[in-house]
Amino acid sequence: MSKPLIIGIAGGSGSGKSTVAANVTNALTNLSVAFIDMDAYYRNFSELTLDQRRHLNWDHPDAFDFDLLATHLDLLAARTTINKPVYDFVTHLRSDETAAVEPSDVIVIDGILLFVDERVRDLCDVKVFVDADADVRLIRRLQRDISKRGRSLDEVIEQYMSTVQPMHLQFVEPSKRYADIIVPRGGHNAVAIEMIAAKIRQRLAQR
Repeated sequence: MSKPLIIGIAGGSGSGKSTVAANVTNALTNLSVAFIDMDAYYRNFSELTLDQRRHLNWDHPDAFDFDLLATHLDLLAARTTINKPVYDFVTHLRSDETAAVEPSDVIVIDGILLFVDERVRDLCDVKVFVDADADVRLIRRLQRDISKRGRSLDEVIEQYMSTVQPMHLQFVEPSKRYADIIVPRGGHNAVAIEMIAAKIRQRLAQR
């Protein structure tokens, strides 16, 4: 069987990466698609206390286990099932459970720092960067972290100012130069979604 097509979707926190990934997946009818969230590959700092883990810089490349992520993408490219980590954002730890990801025609992966690591970047056949204004990204992050991750308003703002914004400028924004496609206005750009889906079908047809 032919090698799956790996689609990497990067962009700032709250830019709409997951929405783009979901919409691209929905547009790829008659194809099997597997989804991987890069957030599942945060390192497991179980030796630290919860308070210490809360103060780590989770937006720096060192916070991610790129070795495991690259290994898993290699396995999926070889059509081998992986056991993806499950990450708990309340405790900042990996769960004891894992999630099986089956081989598929298309692998879609999203993450803020996806294009920072050369190994992972080179494994992506199509690289998409989702762009959104900083104020929009901040509002989305506030809504998500307060409602879904049990954070206080002050905690989210402090993290944004101390690590999220500086790391975006240092690592995320510069990685845009590696993208094949840049999607403006976040995850609801229907024209961009159609273009990405058409590009994927074209690449698969060429194989």
